[in-house]
Amino acid sequence: MSYSTILSHNSFLSLATKFTTRGSRLQCTLAMARSAVDETSDSGAFQRTASTFRNFVSRDSNSQFPAESGRYHLYISYACPWASRCISYLKIKGLDDAISFSSVKPIWGRTKESDEHMGWVFPDSDTEVQGAEPDHLNGAKSVRELYEIASPNYTGKYTVPVLWDKKLKTVVNNESAEIIRMFNTEFNHIARNPDLDLYPSHLQAKIDEANEWIYSGINNGVYRCGFAKKQEPYEEAVQQVYEALDRCEEILGKHRYICGNTLSETDIRLFVTLIRFDEVYAVHFKCNKKLLREYPNLFNYTKDIFQVPGMSSTVNMNHIKHHYYGSHPSINPFGIIPHGPNIDYSSPHDRHRFSK
Repeated sequence: MSYSTILSHNSFLSLATKFTTRGSRLQCTLAMARSAVDETSDSGAFQRTASTFRNFVSRDSNSQFPAESGRYHLYISYACPWASRCISYLKIKGLDDAISFSSVKPIWGRTKESDEHMGWVFPDSDTEVQGAEPDHLNGAKSVRELYEIASPNYTGKYTVPVLWDKKLKTVVNNESAEIIRMFNTEFNHIARNPDLDLYPSHLQAKIDEANEWIYSGINNGVYRCGFAKKQEPYEEAVQQVYEALDRCEEILGKHRYICGNTLSETDIRLFVTLIRFDEVYAVHFKCNKKLLREYPNLFNYTKDIFQVPGMSSTVNMNHIKHHYYGSHPSINPFGIIPHGPNIDYSSPHDRHRFSK
């Protein structure tokens, strides 16, 4: 499917741009979504706000949200790294038969006719955008509508992932870090891979510590680079990104995964950023000091995680590239999508050298 069939150049500009005149000067004011793009302080630094729906699905049958097969639906965008954490867990834990899921369109669109908000929207048909589908559960046209169904007075961001309760017709949780913990333990009685524990008790302290510096330096760090509106916060953020990547490279020279020779939650959380690095972040977010492919350990590690059974199906690079390059007009006004580099992450890697 060509870029023009998803969003034409003219429609992109008509949605993203307003033109006003001041004297003889033509000004272009980009109409941005109420989203992460807007979360910058007066200093020009990007500051992410917390998720708001924080209920928990439990294996306890008496809980408000019991872990039941067929009760929950996961709304994602294949483009979003936070949502990709969740679909990764759904696949590798073998929960995709018990918890349904669907993806929105990759490029933001108008979420309501009555205002200018741009955000995640559903296609009108199953064939409009490959990999995305209409909301067959609630008939919503946008993720915004889902939030308004759950909470009519909601005023926050309309983000994915969304873990939806079909029975109560509400958002259970929209914080990916918590959703993956639920998927790891609370649905084991209906999971195809219940013995896979990505947060084992003996590694929890190590995982928590690694998650913290990887989130700050890499997962959120690339966004702090890309959404910075002044040079100084960008310089600070990009330095931290590469300090964290160098730290990962050193660790991965000693063992197969970040927390040892056992695949863990930390690896999934890191992978969703690394898989987007050379294709998007190096260009779009100006993280171009060094490419992932220039880190031997990190590059082979990324291929290793990609080749975990179930993981490759969670990576839709077409959605990823169309979203970033097509949804942030303040960064990429004309929505031009770079041709490459089209990396083959299914190619052989050297991480088996750490196998016991």
